[in-house]
Parts: sequence; C-alpha cells; structure tokens
Amino acid sequence: MRDKINELLDQLPETDLEQVYAVVRHIYSNHQYRSNLTSKGVVITPLYYEADHIKSKWDLYFAHDVTVETMRRIYYDQFRWHIYSYKIKPCLENEEARAAFDAITDKHELYVMYQNRSELFKFSNALKVTASDFDRQQDIYIFDTAFTWTYVQTHEADCGPYFYRNGM
Repeated sequence: MRDKINELLDQLPETDLEQVYAVVRHIYSNHQYRSNLTSKGVVITPLYYEADHIKSKWDLYFAHDVTVETMRRIYYDQFRWHIYSYKIKPCLENEEARAAFDAITDKHELYVMYQNRSELFKFSNALKVTASDFDRQQDIYIFDTAFTWTYVQTHEADCGPYFYRNGM
C-alpha cells in the first residue's frame, strides 16, 4: 500500500503536497486519539440509529429551561456550548471543569458527540478516561448515559472546557 501511495505522491506537484500533509496529519491525530483511548481499555462503539435521539435528549436534559428566544440570541444552533459561554447555565470552567470531570468515579459508559458531525459514540469501560484525553478534540460533548452531567471541549482557546451537572 505504501508503494501505491508513494507512487501517487511522486506524481503530485509540490504545492498539492501541503494539502496531502494536512489530511494525513488529521488522520494520524485521529488514530492517536483512538489508540490512546483503547490503550486505557475503552471500547468505542459508533451509534448510528440512536444518534439523533441521543442528541435530542442532550438538548432536553441540559438546555430544557433555555427559551427559544435565548437560544436564537446566543446562536445555540451553531454551538450548544454557548449556553455556558454566554453564562446562560451555571457551570464550572477551565481547570475546575477538568477537575470535576476527572473526579467522576462512575464512567463505565459515556456518550460522545460532536457539534457539527453526525457521529455519536458510546464509550464503554471508560473509567480511566480523563479530560486530557479530549484536549485535541474540538466541539466535543462527553456525557453520562443517564444525562446527569456533561463535559464540553470547545474549539476556542478562550472558551471552556465546561462541566455542567444537572441541578448546579
């Protein structure tokens, strides 16, 4: 396979190689992310049919008391985490959020979703997962299967991460 890839690369002009490098770097980063999790014993299961339902439940459990007008004003449809960055919902931020996530002792099963991707995953045997495992992920929402808490890593250096527990 490497020979076939090298053959194709040899035919590309130097200016196109930057694009190839960016794609390969992205693939490699995703590989490192998954490898790190699986080395901790995490079983990653993609959820296809349940994804929309679970995302709707996230909205229901974590943003049920946010009005439609407020959602429109804070661009909730672009980023759910705006309910935290706009201070609509009380939450822990930055190092306090990371510490709160790391302190959770019941991480047997977690849901993991991304803001602008259709994918949703179930992480099983996730007891050893820590906040630092998600540092290179963008707009990722990690939450327990009972929807009692959520941890959010954003794409913006000045926003988040956030940790919210129902009833805060």
